[in-house]
Amino acid sequence: MADLNLYTVHSSNELQREPLLEMLLSELDGMVYCCRQDSHWTMDFVSEGCLKLTGYPAKDLLLNSRISYEEITHIDDRKRVRETIDDALKKGISINVEYRIYHADGSVRWVWERGQGVSMDGYPGALHGFIQDITQRHANEEAMVEAEHRYRSIFENAIEGIFQTTTDGYYLNVNPALATIYGYETTDELQQALKNISQQLYVDPGRRATFVQLMQSNGGVKNFESQVFRKDGSVIWISENARTVYGPNGRLLYFEGSVEDITERKYYEQRISHQATHDSLTDLPNRLLLLDRLQQLTKSGRRSDGELAVVLLDLDLFKNVNDSLGHAAGDCLIEAIADRLRKSIRDGDTVARIGGDEFVLLLAYPPDNPSQTASTDALSHLVKRILDIVQAPCCVANRNIEVTCSIGVSVYPHDSTDANELLKQADMAMYQAKEAGRNNYKFFTEELNRIITANLEMEQQLRTALSTGGFVLYYQPKMSISSGKIIGAEALIRWPMGDGQLISPARFIPLAEKTGIIEPLGKWVIEQACAQLQQWADRGFDQVPVSVNLSPRQFNQPDLIETIDTALQAHTFSPSLLELEITESCLAQDETTFLSTLNQLKALGLQIAIDDFGSGYSNLRHLRDMPVDQLKIDQVFARSIETDKRGRDIYRAIVSMAHILNLEVVAEGIETHAEFEFLQTIGCDVIQGYYFSQPLPASDFLDLLKTAQPK
Repeated sequence: MADLNLYTVHSSNELQREPLLEMLLSELDGMVYCCRQDSHWTMDFVSEGCLKLTGYPAKDLLLNSRISYEEITHIDDRKRVRETIDDALKKGISINVEYRIYHADGSVRWVWERGQGVSMDGYPGALHGFIQDITQRHANEEAMVEAEHRYRSIFENAIEGIFQTTTDGYYLNVNPALATIYGYETTDELQQALKNISQQLYVDPGRRATFVQLMQSNGGVKNFESQVFRKDGSVIWISENARTVYGPNGRLLYFEGSVEDITERKYYEQRISHQATHDSLTDLPNRLLLLDRLQQLTKSGRRSDGELAVVLLDLDLFKNVNDSLGHAAGDCLIEAIADRLRKSIRDGDTVARIGGDEFVLLLAYPPDNPSQTASTDALSHLVKRILDIVQAPCCVANRNIEVTCSIGVSVYPHDSTDANELLKQADMAMYQAKEAGRNNYKFFTEELNRIITANLEMEQQLRTALSTGGFVLYYQPKMSISSGKIIGAEALIRWPMGDGQLISPARFIPLAEKTGIIEPLGKWVIEQACAQLQQWADRGFDQVPVSVNLSPRQFNQPDLIETIDTALQAHTFSPSLLELEITESCLAQDETTFLSTLNQLKALGLQIAIDDFGSGYSNLRHLRDMPVDQLKIDQVFARSIETDKRGRDIYRAIVSMAHILNLEVVAEGIETHAEFEFLQTIGCDVIQGYYFSQPLPASDFLDLLKTAQPK
C-alpha cells in the first residue's frame, strides 16, 4: 500500500484510490483534508499535498497512525485555532484561520486553513477543507511592515527636511525637520500656514515655477538652491533634491524630496569669494576683479564710443618705509592711501590694489568730450590731483610720512581695445614716469617702444642662456612645524650674470611666459630637478621631495604629461618625490580639461600642490574635486599676521578649510618668529621662507640637510 498517493478511510477500513480525484488534488498547492472535531483533529482523509506541507506522508497523519494534526499545530496557536474553528462551526460559517505548524524538518511554517463543517456517518462532528503554506507571504508581509516602520522612523527623525507637494504648490506631507528648518513648531502648523509655496515660501516668487519646470522636464532636481522665508520673516538659503512620482497610469501624482539648510555654507562661500576677489589689507578689488571690471567697461565703452582711462599708480620708494619703520607701518600707509583713493573716485569708477604698493584706477569718460585734447586735459588734471592726494602727509607710527607715486595712464580705445593690453601699457607708462624722476605721470605713447625693444633684447638673452646652460636651480627648504625637520624643498630658477649677481625671476619669468620661452625653460627645470633628486637618492637622501612650479602656459601644453613621464622614466627615484605646484590662475581654463590633466599627472604618482593660494580666485567646488595633496598659502597673507586680526582670521579659516579637505598646508614667505608661532598655534603643517632658510645652491642645501636633519 506504500505507493498510494490518496488515502481515505471507510467503515470497512479499506483503502481505495480514485484516479480522477487523485489527479485533481495532486495539482493543488496545499493539503485537502477531512477530519473529526476531536481533541486530536483525527484525519480521515488527507491528500498527497500533506508531504510538502508538513513533511509527513499522508499515511502518518491518517487516523493519527504516527502523529496527530493537533501535535504538529504550534503549541502557542492550538487554543486560538480550536476556538476559531469551534466558533465557525457553531455559527455555521466558513473556517478561515492562519496559524503556525511544526514541519517534520523542525522548522516552523505559517499555514492558512479554510474549511466547512460536514456531517459524517458515525461521527458527531467533522470538517473538511484546504490548508496552504503561506510562510513566504507572511515573511513578505512582515518585511513590508518592518520596511514601513523603518521608513517612518527615517522620515520622522531625519535631520534633513523631507516633503511631498502637489504640482500646484500645496504640501501633502512634511517631516519635523522641515518644520524646524522653516521655523515652525509642528508639521501641522507648517502645512496650515503655507498654502501657496510659490508666493509664501520663496523670496523670488518665480523660483517655484523654475523648480516645477525642471521637475517636469528632467524628472527631478539636484542641489536646487534658493532663498526662502522662515516663519519669523528671516531669510535662509536652502538646497533641494527632489523627484517626480507617477501613478500606475503614468499620471504625475506629486513631487517628493529633501531640503537642507545651506545658509552657513552660502555665507561662508560668499566670504571666501569676497576674499578671493579683494585685497585682504585694504578690501579693495584685487587684480582678478579689476580685470573683470576692465573688460566690462571696455565693452560698455565700445557700445557708447566713450573713453576709459586706466591709471596705474605705484608708490615711490615704498620699500624704504618697510625697511625703516617695519611692515606694520607700511601696511598702515597702504591702508591710508587706499582710503584716500577710494574717496577720490566717482560712482561707477574703480580703484583696485594689484600688488604690494600698486593701485589701478578705472575712470570712465562718456562721449560728451569729442575733443581728444579736451579728454587728455581732463585726465591730466585728475591725475595731478591724485598725485597731490597721495603726497599729502600721513600719520603712521606717530610720524608724519610723505610718500610720492609714479603714475602711468593708457586710454581706451585710443591706445588699445584689449583689457590686458591696456594694463600693460599703463604699466609701461608708469615705469617711464619712475625713470623720469618719480612723483610724476606719463601717458602711454609710441615712444615706449624702446621698452619693448629692451624686452626683445632680454628675450634673446634668455634664449641664449637656455641653450648654453646659463640657468641654475636653487632649493629653498620646507620645514615641518611639528618636528622641525626639513621635509622638502622648492626648486627655484636663477639666472647668474657674469659679475656673479643673480637676476631675479620676477624680471625674466613674466617675459618668458609672454614669449613662450617658459615652455622649454620649464622642461629644463623639471629635468634638472629630477636629476638632482636622483643624485640625492643615490647618496642616501631619498626622502626629501622637491617641488617644481608649473606656469599656466606650461600646464596647458599638450605634451606636459609626456614631458614629465619621460623625465621620471629616466630615473629610479620614487615619483612621489616630485611635486608639481600650480597657481590659481590655472583654474581659469576649461574645468573638464583642467581636471583631466590633474588626474593624469596624479596617475604618474606625483604630488600636486596649489601654489600662492589666496592671490587669485579659487572655486571651492573645484578645490574639492581636484586630486591635490597640498595648499600653499600666498606670502601676502603672512604680512598681516602680526598686525591684523582679520588677516589672522583669514589665515586660520584657510588652514581649517584645507584640513577639512585633507590637504597639507604650507605657509609661504615666513620671515619672523611671531609669524611662526601663530602658524604653530593654528595647526599649520609646513613653513617656507627666510625665517628658516633662503633659497640655496644644491650643494649648500645638501650640507644643510646633513647638519639639520636628524639621523
